[in-house]
This record gives sequence, C-alpha cells and structure tokens, in this order.
Amino acid sequence: MDLPQALLRTEKLSAYFQQVEAVKGISLSVAPQEIVAMIGPSGCGKSTFLRCLNRLHEEVPGTSVKGHVYLEGQDIYGPKVDPVQVRRKIGMVFQKPNPFPAMSIFDNVVAGLRLAGVNRRSVLEEIAETSLKQASLWKEVKDKLKSPGSSLSGGQQQRLCIARALAVQPPVILMDEPTSALDPISTAKIEELIVELKSSVTVLIVTHNIQQAARISDKTAFFLMGELVEYGETNTLFTNPEDHRTEQYITGRFG
Repeated sequence: MDLPQALLRTEKLSAYFQQVEAVKGISLSVAPQEIVAMIGPSGCGKSTFLRCLNRLHEEVPGTSVKGHVYLEGQDIYGPKVDPVQVRRKIGMVFQKPNPFPAMSIFDNVVAGLRLAGVNRRSVLEEIAETSLKQASLWKEVKDKLKSPGSSLSGGQQQRLCIARALAVQPPVILMDEPTSALDPISTAKIEELIVELKSSVTVLIVTHNIQQAARISDKTAFFLMGELVEYGETNTLFTNPEDHRTEQYITGRFG
C-alpha cells in the first residue's frame, strides 16, 4: 500500500516500561475503512502497541515511547499535540466493558460530546440515537435511556462503550480484545457490528481469537516478543504466510 493512502501510520515505533523495550521499532500503515487484527501470544506487545496509537501508554508511570504515529499525516507525538484531542480522533474500547456506572445510558453515550463543549439537547439526542443505532443497540435501549448504563448485560455494555466512542465521530477506533469477556452470542453481535462499522470508521482490534481475526479483518499483523513478524492481507497471511513463525502460530504449534 502506498504511504499517502494511509490514514494511520507508525514509523519505527518503540514502547518501553522503564528500560524494557516491549514494542520494538514497528512500522505499519492502515488505510481508511480497514479492519486490522493484531494477533500473537500473550505478552507479545499487541496491547501496548495499541495503547501507543492514542497516547494511552504514556499514562502509565515509568513508560516512554520512541518513533512516530501519524494520523492523517500529523504526528500525534508532536510537541504541540494535545493527547486529549488525539483520543477524540482515535477512540478506545477496552477488554472489559466500562460504562460510567453513575451515568444513564444516554449520558454515557454523550459524555465525550459534553466534554468537548456540546450542550444543546437536540444535538445530543440526535447524536446519541445515531451512535446507538451504529452500535446496534438503539432498539434495545430506546425506551430506557435514563436507566444506568451498568444495568445492561455485558454484551450490551460493550456495545454502549462502542456507541460512546462513536459519538465523537473518530476516524479510528481501537479495540483491545473487546469480546474476550463475552458469551458466544454477544461475541457474534460485536463481530457483526465491527464489520458494519467499516463503512464509516477504521478499526484496529487486538484479539487472542485467531478465528475471529480471520472472520472480520482485512489485514492481520502477527506480533511476537515485541516485534512485528508479518503484516498483510488476512486471507494471504492465514493461507500462505511468509514467515514460518506465523504458520506455526496460526496452526496452533505454539502460543
């Protein structure tokens, strides 16, 4: 892929915990409206890499980042870049659903908009409905928007978190094992949702589920011991990997 087409691009990106290099000089490009899955054994740097993409890694004491992350051509680690603004453009959905417990379903969805200074009720209501529809949750919650977000089931809470991320209209959403705490039916709904979201947003997803990566992603990145071993079209990587370590991992010989 030509670099000018990249919506999100990393260049020799390394991440550290104290002196330990957890992510080692990774360069990759992601095109608009692409789903990219990141696979690899536990502790291989996938989630750390993901957290570097919206500057969450630096929130952990004793951490540091080297290299560059470009969003629409701008280096998000530039000296005058506000991390809060970065996170509005690159949303995050975590492994465990984390709706704000003291807030209603409606207030959960529009929390980011209110932080950005949007207060007109009609605007908030319109965006909340649109976001909940995008997250395939509107029909289930439209009559109980004042109920606590924590009153929903686990799968619904995760879709609520996705709606919350979508409400600020980011071009990119990061997902860190978003279905690992969910049952198979909820997992299937989230997978369907991710595929539907591709029409309007770029998704990068960390997953331990190799079959999930094969089902939903356009491209797959295989990480091992902090390094990017292989990155390419999902179908090719799963059927004809270039590196023998990729083949060993996807066929279950280690991991």
